[in-house]
Amino acid sequence: MGQLILILGGARSGKTSYAQEQAHQIGGNVLYVATAAAGDDEMRMRIEAHRASRPAEWQTLEATLQVGETLISNRVQAQVVIVDCITLLVSNVLLSFSEDAPFDEVKQKVQVEIDALLKAHSAIGGQWFIVSNEVGLGLVPPYPMGRAYRDLLGWANQTLARSADRVIFMVAGIPTIIK
Repeated sequence: MGQLILILGGARSGKTSYAQEQAHQIGGNVLYVATAAAGDDEMRMRIEAHRASRPAEWQTLEATLQVGETLISNRVQAQVVIVDCITLLVSNVLLSFSEDAPFDEVKQKVQVEIDALLKAHSAIGGQWFIVSNEVGLGLVPPYPMGRAYRDLLGWANQTLARSADRVIFMVAGIPTIIK
């Protein structure tokens, strides 16, 4: 089936670069799964910079929601898969609801996304690197949606960490093995 490696860290801690370096070292058929949506010019520029940082021979799949289902339905075959990132996937799920949606409904949708991603890993196999931010180390957000996001992402990270073969925490570009 292959390994599942979860790479956590703060913003600009080197998570994506580390995942890409590992994938490059493994070689073979690499699929990069991007979950970002270009909602404004600044985000479009970030997405373009990420695209430019990847080798041309890598495949890219852009999916902002239903990532696991999309991977399975496309019958993806890759030796290495990078999912970048769970942070934006959870944000995409949260923002697909109205602000007053019940937390349990949103959490259920996040659970469906994470479960489908794990199912896709089992079905596709290969070496997987899943990138996500750790947002629970700072202040408590002062508004309900921020707190809901922090809780949802923390829950998603815990679920992925339980299933992962390895968990790596990035600090200032330095990988630290947690599991």
